[in-house]
Amino acid sequence: MKLAELTAYLESLAPLAYQEDYDNSGLIVGNGNQEITQGLISLDCTEAVVDEAIATGCQVIISHHPIVFKGLKKFNGKTYVERVVEKAIRHNIALYAIHTNLDNMMDGVNARICQTLGLKNCRILSAKQNILKKLVTYAPHSHAQAVRSALFKAGAGQVGNYSECSFNADGTGTFKGEENTNPYVGERGRQHHEPETRIETIYPAHLESKILMALFLNHPYEEVAYDLYQLTNQHQQVGAGMVGELEIGADEKAFLQHLKDRMKASVVRHTELTGKPVKKVAVCGGSGGFLLKQAIAAGADVFVTADYKYHEFFDAEGKIVIADIGHFESEQFTQHLLYEIIQKKFSNFAVRLTEINTNPIKYFI
Repeated sequence: MKLAELTAYLESLAPLAYQEDYDNSGLIVGNGNQEITQGLISLDCTEAVVDEAIATGCQVIISHHPIVFKGLKKFNGKTYVERVVEKAIRHNIALYAIHTNLDNMMDGVNARICQTLGLKNCRILSAKQNILKKLVTYAPHSHAQAVRSALFKAGAGQVGNYSECSFNADGTGTFKGEENTNPYVGERGRQHHEPETRIETIYPAHLESKILMALFLNHPYEEVAYDLYQLTNQHQQVGAGMVGELEIGADEKAFLQHLKDRMKASVVRHTELTGKPVKKVAVCGGSGGFLLKQAIAAGADVFVTADYKYHEFFDAEGKIVIADIGHFESEQFTQHLLYEIIQKKFSNFAVRLTEINTNPIKYFI
């Protein structure tokens, strides 16, 4: 199949518009028209991973972390980033990253952590704002259903686990076609009154061009009347971190042991225990310290994340237990998530997990 088929599917699940500003998710090396038959999945894209792709005949590496975070000015092999990119290009291996856009999805990285820990009733910890818009348009009664259906098919009307959501009200539209018009109803030069349906529906902002194209192609009027509104609503299915509940509350030490075992962590760095049972747990794969206030506000007893610095542990202030399990450890199961997603969709595409442990941090125990 074409590389573009794979990337388009991954971006339909984790749109690039949902990545953080500092990130560089997407196709980093390669051409969408490239034919691919095998892919390699890894948390990081290192030289050893590229060598593994070469040895196993994989034409694309799908990694969680991008190999390139900022612009490269020289390619002389002085850094591991330059060497990885050079080697991938020489061997015609595409590099694709699906990073914070996957972190921010309801069924993404943090959902897999929650699943691994056995958490229930999970929700986004810090939902994104300003990524939803509303479309209002007006269609004659005879075409209202066709217009709605086209908008829904293009991605409008999704509210949480509900689809095809809209609000409709009947009214009367007026218009007068001038000399160079060809009105669908009414007569040129005379004001016309038409019974119409006002259709309101919301949509993710990154789908706007697709939504508008569906509107224009399926609306009967020569000139389509519509309004677009920026919404400040939170998108409950998109955002950072997650919070969920243990089915049965646990002693803090028992939970930390459970966390260590389930997440295959060599060590858990944590703040002083509070002496309270653990019922609600907040999680964020990777560097999640920026979510501490949200974790406390959500009533979490423990916040599981990584990359905490010494002085940042003081911020817990006895209100919560911070449990730092390590960056690699917190995101390692992302590889399995991607494997399942790709294998389920593309049964004829051979996908494999890397056999290389790319964790740059080693522990002397």
